[in-house]
Amino acid sequence: MVAGPPGPDTDLMITVENVTKRYGDKVAVDDLSFEVKPGIVTGFLGPNGAGKSTTMRLILGLDAPTAGTVTLDGRHYAELPAPLHEVGAMLEARAVHTGRSAYNHLLALAQTHGIGRSRVSEVIELVGIQDVARKRVGGFSLGMGQRLGVAAALLGDPAVLILDEPANGLDPEGILWIRTLLKRLAKEGRTVFLSSHLMAEMAQTADHLVVIGRGRLIADTSVEEFVDRASTGAAVRVVSPQATALRDALAAHDARVDSIERDVLEDGASIEDTPTTLGAAA
Repeated sequence: MVAGPPGPDTDLMITVENVTKRYGDKVAVDDLSFEVKPGIVTGFLGPNGAGKSTTMRLILGLDAPTAGTVTLDGRHYAELPAPLHEVGAMLEARAVHTGRSAYNHLLALAQTHGIGRSRVSEVIELVGIQDVARKRVGGFSLGMGQRLGVAAALLGDPAVLILDEPANGLDPEGILWIRTLLKRLAKEGRTVFLSSHLMAEMAQTADHLVVIGRGRLIADTSVEEFVDRASTGAAVRVVSPQATALRDALAAHDARVDSIERDVLEDGASIEDTPTTLGAAA
């Protein structure tokens, strides 16, 4: 378990209600509403430029919405009495003084919030950077920078975690580590909200998904339901100079194949069946 007692309220819920954010003529977030509940990992999924980072900035009070409200348990971020103890965030992991060591970076944050040195050592060990803790951050790899960012977010042992692309730059071992950590924190009753543009990663990490595109809500559902919905009636379109031969090979494996146009086939097999069918046909 993460060392130290949880934050002052482990039932903090993030509420985004009819939020719009404009930058001049550009609409970054468009009438967006959703909730992030404690006890589960909620993934924030969308392509780059969809408005994920902007929404997270609005939650943390780093930007003001043009319309709508964003609250944490009914309060704005600026109204929290002890923000670092209630909300831990990582929006830009490399936004640190590159001349400082990882230890001194975390110590500076800790001392401005009344957090002891022992907690600094705890989070350093928790994220696995004890071997480089005394080295300058400017020489860190992207993955090590991500781990340091997660350490800073956990420093106050908060009830809420908001992480923007936490798996970015991590090696396979690091990705497994962050998945395990986030699931463990959610099981402790914390509110865990993380963004990604990769569905494959979200499917293995999150319990619930909030999906946006061009600043608008596309889906707010469980990961299982989202995957099932995407799989229903799915088809694979293939362009091949040997379309006729490929069609016959697929049909031999009971796939439903339609000729859309010259050299283009559409395989109507389910997503679960398609890889096997195409592999066997090849």
